[in-house]
Amino acid sequence: MPDRTANLLGVVGLAVADRIEGMAREVLSRAGETPAALVVIGYGMGPSNDQLRRILRLSHPGTVRLVDRLVADGLVERREGRDRRAVALYLTARGQALREELLTGRLAVIRPLLAPLTDTEQEVLAALLHKLLSSMETTPTERRTLCRLCDGRVCTDCPIPADEHETT
Repeated sequence: MPDRTANLLGVVGLAVADRIEGMAREVLSRAGETPAALVVIGYGMGPSNDQLRRILRLSHPGTVRLVDRLVADGLVERREGRDRRAVALYLTARGQALREELLTGRLAVIRPLLAPLTDTEQEVLAALLHKLLSSMETTPTERRTLCRLCDGRVCTDCPIPADEHETT
């Protein structure tokens, strides 16, 4: 039975990921890590390229190309970093609007998967997911990676909070 459960969870995970990717393509005409970059930068902590690279698990050149593209598209701006050695990344007003569209769209494409469940079953599922996530041993960077597309406004009791002030 555990293998069957794991298999079913894997299928649901792929269904969710595919729906999110499709929605992101519609909003941005791009997929990959572009949507996650907008969400992460939009948390407003002014991440450096290196911090973004770690969260998105990209190479340094890949992150530079991604950020250059976001800047060229008018979605991200570079500002002076906290320690003057690094550049801080922030969303423009247009980037903020697209981020909002991504977060709204993400929930909209996931919600139908929950529709067959009663309210009580959804509460049980939420509790089980919370338990699974909170039992994971993760670093703050790994938690940021896991939550790179999360809408923090709807997760009032995050099972894997990442310290916003840590710079790893």
